Amino acid sequence: MTEISAQAFIGEGVTVGDNVKIGPGAVILGPCVIEDGVYIGPGAQIGAPPEMSSLPQNAAWAGDLQHAGVRICAGAVVREGAVIHQGTYRETTVGPRSWVLTRAYLAHDVLLGADATVSAGVSVGGHCEIGDRVNIGMNAVIHQRRVIAPGAMVGMGTPVTRDVPPFAKVYGTPPRIAGVNDVGVERAGHDAALAEILRSHYAAGEFFTSGLPEDLGSLSEAAEWWAAHDDLRPTSVSMQ
Repeated sequence: MTEISAQAFIGEGVTVGDNVKIGPGAVILGPCVIEDGVYIGPGAQIGAPPEMSSLPQNAAWAGDLQHAGVRICAGAVVREGAVIHQGTYRETTVGPRSWVLTRAYLAHDVLLGADATVSAGVSVGGHCEIGDRVNIGMNAVIHQRRVIAPGAMVGMGTPVTRDVPPFAKVYGTPPRIAGVNDVGVERAGHDAALAEILRSHYAAGEFFTSGLPEDLGSLSEAAEWWAAHDDLRPTSVSMQ
């Protein structure tokens, strides 16, 4: 059963699926697709135009629909005060079952994968791609056009200015790869021994940008996702 507060504003061009909950004060502007089972908290702001001076700041609430839209996939949670902007050439997307917590910000054209967590106060710049099961700690800042591969973990308050490889743990200022997300490897269904293999590659400065080693096993899919991106600039390593 869909439950939309009478105090929420749902504009033209917004499609709402089944079993969706939208809290009071939420503003959702089109074009936008809200899939089944989504929760949107009070005061969330979804679908404002991209923050780009070269593009029109259109009044979507009055039916002036432009830009490439927003998609909130099935089972996702967008908590109170979160802000998600329209895409310019692709839908800004929150993946299935992902959580975007209070006061988090996803800029235009961001792709957030499945089962990911964007914690409170995080800001993600335009065009970023964030893989499945990524966990970004509170108040981290992700520079535009950065890639964060599946299973990676970003520490609280970290300014991510370069790309983060699969299941890496990144934190500090300046940010450094300080280890492997061992718990994330196991929770994603991989053999725990693969975490140590991944750790040895990162400690040696090997980031799979020009071919994949044969010892990654079931982690190869995440590594292939990462390697498919052009011009990767991996974060520096600080591992003992």
